[in-house]
Amino acid sequence: MTTQDKQSLVERLFKAGAHFGFKKSRRHPTVAPYLFTTKDGNDIFDLEKTTELIDEAKEILKEAGLKGKTVLFVSTKDEASKLLKESAEKAETPYVSNRWIGGMLTNFSEIKKRINRLETLNSEKVSGELERKYTKKERVVIGREIDKLNFNFAGIAGMTKLPDMMLVVDPRHDHVAVTEATSAGVPVMAIMSSDCDASKITHPVVANDSLQASVAILLEELTAAYIEGKSAYVPAPKAAPKTTTRRSA
Repeated sequence: MTTQDKQSLVERLFKAGAHFGFKKSRRHPTVAPYLFTTKDGNDIFDLEKTTELIDEAKEILKEAGLKGKTVLFVSTKDEASKLLKESAEKAETPYVSNRWIGGMLTNFSEIKKRINRLETLNSEKVSGELERKYTKKERVVIGREIDKLNFNFAGIAGMTKLPDMMLVVDPRHDHVAVTEATSAGVPVMAIMSSDCDASKITHPVVANDSLQASVAILLEELTAAYIEGKSAYVPAPKAAPKTTTRRSA
């Protein structure tokens, strides 16, 4: 990032209120290095340091995209869930924006069964097989099941294995997701405010995680880097099947 680009980003973040943290009484000690000052009892982030964190995070995401790695986007908080879903869909990557179901990472084999069930029901619905196989009353019950499965798992329907990385907005709010990622060995990148524990995050991006204007800029920057990397990804060619030659007697 050039000095001019960095300054432009600082100005955009400032206008969006990204520099506002929480009350000093809510501060987690691990975010102290990223603060500029405290004003009227509220923590103020050093946006110069925030842009450095963004720059580092963008390089990591670009590299992940370039290598074809999967990044799972996560945020179930009201202020960020819609923005996160839009970003994930733009990047064509899995996401969780409604509810984190326990075991999504630590018991993925069971979660995969629910995803497969959703895929089967959706396929039967489109083909008309549900109409042929079930009564009207049974279809009502199945319809409710489809709605519930879509609510919980639609965002990760295409995820066939554990993600290579997780990007979460507000790790304090989605602490269960962060704990599972850590247990599963999945690195965590987080947009996080002054009430979050930076020691639990592999790649912290410290800024206001509640104001939509702030979250929008941060997600825009990070998502664009991941998309840039993905656009240059070239899948490795599949190895040709081995052929055996017969020896003549």
